[in-house]
Amino acid sequence: MTPPTRPSAARDRLLRSASATFYAEGIRGVGVDRIVAEAGVTRATFYRHFPSKDDLVVAYLRGIDEAIRARVGQVPEQRAAAAGLVRALAGGIGDELCTAGFRGCPFINAAAEFAEPESPVHRAVVDHRAWLGGTVARAFAVAGRPDPDEAARRFVMLRDGAMVAGYLADPATARRTLIAGVEDLLTG
Repeated sequence: MTPPTRPSAARDRLLRSASATFYAEGIRGVGVDRIVAEAGVTRATFYRHFPSKDDLVVAYLRGIDEAIRARVGQVPEQRAAAAGLVRALAGGIGDELCTAGFRGCPFINAAAEFAEPESPVHRAVVDHRAWLGGTVARAFAVAGRPDPDEAARRFVMLRDGAMVAGYLADPATARRTLIAGVEDLLTG
């Protein structure tokens, strides 16, 4: 894995280039040479920051994970606020489905390309999904759901389906279906 490095402009450019390209075109089909060229750095600079392409992919996914965690924040302690967090999550996901250039969930996309459980990329995907499921389960528990773990599993499944339907079918319909399904989980 990548050792901790100081933030640098070159590292930031590499991550920006990789993030845009990986999301738009997939990970395995994009080579290091292209990322290096688009970032305007040398291969030596690339390898100083990322010992391997897998390290770059993990950093790309961790950046997305950290941004999502920061947006979500902590689960509120009040019942109505916790239910509001679940609704806000569903609404945010639904809005994301309807954005121009939406190509699905970067974690699901990465998992499809790195199915080997021992892969550091696959582990980064699993870590994000564990955090998401745990956060949603805590929110459902505070919101008063009798089986918060089951509600969280259903939420994640609805989210995954919406992420795929958002680019394979009509994103607005996927958004409505996700929000309705999550509302059923909260009130059912």
